[in-house]
Amino acid sequence: MSGSPPGPESAPPVPAAPVPQPGVPEPGVARPAAMPSPGRRLVLVTGLSGGGKASVLHALEDLGYAAIDNPPLAMLEETVRRTDRRLAVGIDVRSQDFAAAELLAVLDRLHAEAGLSPELVYVWAEETVLLRRYTETRRRHPLAPEGRVADGIAEEQALTGPLRGAADLVLDTSDLPLPAMRRLVERHFGADQPAPRLVVTLVSFAYPQGLPRDADLVLDARFLRNPHYDSQLRPGTGLDPAVGAYVAADAACAPFLAQVGGLLDLLLPRFVQEGKKYVTIAVGCTGGRHRSVYIIERLAAFLADRVAAGGSDTDWRLHVAHRELAREGHASAYLTDRPVAPGGMGLGNGAGDLPAPMQVREA
Repeated sequence: MSGSPPGPESAPPVPAAPVPQPGVPEPGVARPAAMPSPGRRLVLVTGLSGGGKASVLHALEDLGYAAIDNPPLAMLEETVRRTDRRLAVGIDVRSQDFAAAELLAVLDRLHAEAGLSPELVYVWAEETVLLRRYTETRRRHPLAPEGRVADGIAEEQALTGPLRGAADLVLDTSDLPLPAMRRLVERHFGADQPAPRLVVTLVSFAYPQGLPRDADLVLDARFLRNPHYDSQLRPGTGLDPAVGAYVAADAACAPFLAQVGGLLDLLLPRFVQEGKKYVTIAVGCTGGRHRSVYIIERLAAFLADRVAAGGSDTDWRLHVAHRELAREGHASAYLTDRPVAPGGMGLGNGAGDLPAPMQVREA
């Protein structure tokens, strides 16, 4: 396999990616899956009040998009057709005649127009975070101006649920500082880089802290030997070579990585074929600091090798996020710019040269 590290053993070969065959549309998505056609970008931003929609719109405006917040839904299509600029449009429960089904129908019609590339972004945060934000700002919820904020949040979640299910990008701002959110928007929608056919986000996490809610595929690394029980390794993370070597020495590690590599070789080209634009792959362990971090790093290097090798099925952009390391406040916790380097670790048995601690980056 390309990019295998030096080591005493080699992993079983990862099966070659299969030839994509016609598939069925993704279940639960309101509009039919289709290959995104290149064209003028239109970003529709929706989600929960207090989740950060306005901040996303401001970030898009700074990137050169013409930003419009809450136009009447009946005027959306005409507004889009009257300009040749890239547009960012905020649509939420404050919009006149707001209805999730109608917005999805409008989006279907916009997808059918030549020269236009629409995307739906759903911005949200956990209820406890939303409640804290409303308390801090002393603002009223638009659906509960005289009542409890919690009731307004619940009603809005129900009204916008179909939009979350159909969104191209679901953005959780619960633990996302504003500068990190802006950098994330820049990477997805910046004018200086073409839109990839698929953005792959790899996330490590701790099971006791809950599953990442936007995960499309969740893998459990708790069966691997745990560096936590080694007093010398406990303070480190899966980004440290010594911790990586300890995890890699587990006899089950290399076969597990090889099997996951084969699974990704199967799934990711099919996701591209079905028109999926964003996919999140999460790996969890008990503390979210050692095993899951190491496995995510190995998978990131494996996928970076695939991107470097090229091919029509590897038009991906990679992001790596170590959730618990960010929550611990590591100095480089958010959005450093160092790319995932191909050829560093592969999926072999050795630990490889692990990168310096960081939280999110892009290849």
